[in-house]
Amino acid sequence: MLRRAISSSSRNCGGALYQQCRKLSQRYTDATKSSAVNTMVLRSLKDHYLEVSNMSPPPKVAPPSEFLIVKGALDSNGPVLQRQYNNEEINISVMRLANIVEEDVAAADDDDDRINQLFVHIDVSKPAKHKSLNFLCGLYPDALGIHSVSLRPKSKSGEAIVFSPNMFTGPLFETLDEKTRDAFHNYIEERGINESLFPFLQAWLYVKDHRNLMRWFRSVGLFVSGQEAMKEIDQAKGAANPNAPRVARGT
Repeated sequence: MLRRAISSSSRNCGGALYQQCRKLSQRYTDATKSSAVNTMVLRSLKDHYLEVSNMSPPPKVAPPSEFLIVKGALDSNGPVLQRQYNNEEINISVMRLANIVEEDVAAADDDDDRINQLFVHIDVSKPAKHKSLNFLCGLYPDALGIHSVSLRPKSKSGEAIVFSPNMFTGPLFETLDEKTRDAFHNYIEERGINESLFPFLQAWLYVKDHRNLMRWFRSVGLFVSGQEAMKEIDQAKGAANPNAPRVARGT
């Protein structure tokens, strides 16, 4: 009887040990697969990062002399150029037209045409006014066309313009009579806003896109490798205990 009990106990222990080993083996297999996939992703990200970092930048282009480049513009979604005109402050923001139109419409255009189409926002403000005059324009190498003109509440310096879908932005520019349209074109032309801005703004967008792309490859790589998570943990620990010693980790 004792022998049967020992035998039964051995079988039970053996079965439990087998199940435990099987679970550990499965975890090891899953971890190995996950590690292999992560390695493939990281290798691909690194290859693309190096490829992008070796791309030749466009020649340096200066904006028209009356405009200044807004400090920190490459790392924000706010204005790119700024100038003073009499008592007015003029801010210019830009993005590629291909980034805001429908994908099927953009795909119908040639790549060169899409690159050469910029969407420009011009904000004209005065010290004593609570609103600013806004122009939304299409900018091309040889022309600038106004899409709309509206009065909007002033935005804070360096902030991107936020458009509310419920806000009346005025009539469609194309519905205005020709005399009024010409007058508005002369208004912005007098303030130095014309196709002469295109070379700088196109080169500036290239640099910004290049920087954002490299930042994306690096950030995703840090996340996949777990280093970004460790950085967040360190920051959280530091905030909870500012006097705790910090451990340096490689990037």
